[in-house]
Amino acid sequence: MLYYLFTYLHDHFNLPGAGVFQYISFRFGMTVILSLIITTVYGGRLIGLLRKKQVGETVRSLGLEGETQKQGTPTMGGLIIIAGILLPTLLFAKLENVYIILMIIATVWMGTVGFIDDYIKVFRKNKEGLAGKFKVVGQVGLGIIIAWTMHDHPSIVTRQKVNGPIKGENIEMQQNFDGTKSYYNVEVKSTKTNIPFYKNNEFDYGKVLSVFGVPDGKYAFFVFLAFVVFIITAVSNGANITDGIDGLATGTSAIIGATLAILAYVSGNSIFADYLNIMYIPNSGELVVFAGAFVGACVGFLWYNSYPAQVFMGDTGSLAIGGVIAAFAIMIRKELLIPVLCGIFLIELVSVIMQVSYFKYTKKKFGEGRRIFLMSPLHHHYQKKGYHESKIVTRFWIVGIILAVITIVTLKVR
Repeated sequence: MLYYLFTYLHDHFNLPGAGVFQYISFRFGMTVILSLIITTVYGGRLIGLLRKKQVGETVRSLGLEGETQKQGTPTMGGLIIIAGILLPTLLFAKLENVYIILMIIATVWMGTVGFIDDYIKVFRKNKEGLAGKFKVVGQVGLGIIIAWTMHDHPSIVTRQKVNGPIKGENIEMQQNFDGTKSYYNVEVKSTKTNIPFYKNNEFDYGKVLSVFGVPDGKYAFFVFLAFVVFIITAVSNGANITDGIDGLATGTSAIIGATLAILAYVSGNSIFADYLNIMYIPNSGELVVFAGAFVGACVGFLWYNSYPAQVFMGDTGSLAIGGVIAAFAIMIRKELLIPVLCGIFLIELVSVIMQVSYFKYTKKKFGEGRRIFLMSPLHHHYQKKGYHESKIVTRFWIVGIILAVITIVTLKVR
């Protein structure tokens, strides 16, 4: 909203300084600052309200050190994160941008699913919360919205190089980054995405079924939809599982968000996209503004969520964070980098799957269940080994930073 106000003042009254709102970098910085203010200043007030309403976490007895001190800690703190994301975005982003609209929908959608889950746990006194099948319905629903919009919306296109002059709309001539060769660009609807460590750096969903003799492009939407639903479900569940000790999911998500901001900036800038030889996605640079709000919200929430936590994000926050990260990566066509970038979420999720599967297998074969880890998810395994929460969180953050650097490096390493 402020973007439109200052754009109007700049265009009609030539207000000094109003033109800075045209720069994504300025609006990125402003969303980070405002998001930090919202989460740190007003977050404390929300925590006080949650305490007053007795919205406390019921901690299961897992035999972990310090778990009794967490009993009654306010939960549903994800509302702070959601407010820190949405308000700066509404103020500084271009609200007609289809990517921004989708990110707002993803935040509210998954935040609502998580809120319902927390509400059932806290106010209905049901420890199980929202049934798993309803969570999956929510995740699938968001996946359908994103996949359908990306497939059919006319503003969601990619720019591809073509040989020789051709006639049509949205065509421009451009030189290579080094100025050695000219070529033509055309904006087209595409089922392609970026793939790491591969020379041509592109993967086409429309060709996945060609190995079964299906013509290229046929059923491409359904293949893309399956990928989108799987990614959203996996990442949101991974974030949910990672949110097990103070500050782990929040700090990890801030690192991921900062990396996604860099990826969105280079993907939405034709010069950098050409230099890095990656897919240029018109209008996607606006997502950098949203990423600023996301990073600011996560870092600001850490003010209260770091050890010892004064508030837990609950499923309201963890499912929203996971949904946002997945949707963001899909929109900038970097979803195949998620196993690297979101490696912490992945290993946490896989540790649970391995533990449960191995326990069931050994119980069926030997009559008693056996375990791979002392406890899953993986962070609880290290707690059982005697590591303090703060040390575990710090080391996981370091791993997350390493994975973020590797993700960025993949833009050039093929």
